[in-house]
Formats: sequence, C-alpha cells, structure tokens
Amino acid sequence: MEFPDAFTERTGVLQLLAKGFHHVHIVVGNTHGCLAALKHFDAFYKVLIEHGLAQKGTLIGISRGGLYAYNWAAENPDKVACIYGDAPVCDFKSWPAGKGTGKGAKREWEALIKNYGFKDEAEALAYTKNPVDQLAPLATAGIPIIHVVGDTDDVVPVAENTAIVEQRYRALGGTIKVIHKPGIGHHPHGL
Repeated sequence: MEFPDAFTERTGVLQLLAKGFHHVHIVVGNTHGCLAALKHFDAFYKVLIEHGLAQKGTLIGISRGGLYAYNWAAENPDKVACIYGDAPVCDFKSWPAGKGTGKGAKREWEALIKNYGFKDEAEALAYTKNPVDQLAPLATAGIPIIHVVGDTDDVVPVAENTAIVEQRYRALGGTIKVIHKPGIGHHPHGL
C-alpha cells in the first residue's frame, strides 16, 4: 500500500497481473497509517468497488506500509481477502520509535506523533492500537496472513514485529505463514 512500485519484480505482483489481478495504490503521504490516512483508504475502497473490482482485496504492507495495511484491515476485516507483509512494521514502538533493538528513525517518530495527534511521546508509547494489538478482528474474519522477513533485520526487527504477530495470531486461531530469509536484513524486500 505504501511504495506501490517498489520491488514488484520480487513480490509476485507481475505474476498476479498476468493472471488478471489488479494492482492499485493510493498516496496518502508519509502518514504512518494514522486515522486521517485510513479515511482516504475508505474513500479509495469505495471508488474501487464502484469500478467493479472485488469486494475483498489483498493488502500489501512493505516496511512502514504494514501500519497502513494492518490498521485498515482491523477497521475493515470484511473487505480484506488476505495480507502480505514484507518486513512489515507491526508496532511503531519498534520503528520508527526505536524503543527496542532496532535503529529507529527520530524524524519519522516525531512525524508519527504529530500525524496520530498524540500530545507527546508518552501518549504515543501508551497507544494500544498498533497492528500487534489489533489482530482479533482479522482472526475472527479468517484473514490469512503471509510475511516475508529477513532474519537479521535491524530496522524492523522480526522479534518486535512479525514474531509477535505470528504468536498472537496463532493463539487467536488465525492462519499465518512466515518466510524467513536467513542472513538478510531489511533489504532487499521480496523473495
């Protein structure tokens, strides 16, 4: 959903297009999946349906795009067929905040705090609607998830993002497959 043409040759997009699927994208700025961004996704979805596309789509969350994909899916599980996450951010305390083992990104963290309307960092860190926190609606809807991750990712550490999603989603009865790329960091994305 974020970075629409990034790494398409390694993420299966070309093969899906060849089979008749559509690849659509919306630009909402670098807003980290905040509520204002999700409102644009709602309008975008409506336009897609009006043009005859499927009622349920596959959400692709590459890196920070995980925030957009998961946040929209949690609010709209009836509109999601599946989620493909590629080194997806699933907890913004990990990235961009950098409160775990990852590098973090100070300017991105400051922007996220502003985009979400938090009064300060403490309020952001206390937030309980990160993707890792909102998996129940997805599991209830039976949405399958696949993640592709590099095991040495120090930008979006697997242990702080995908591993938590995997553990919690399975505990909720959800279906998730994680493909680990040994010795690979955050890049390259895809397989």
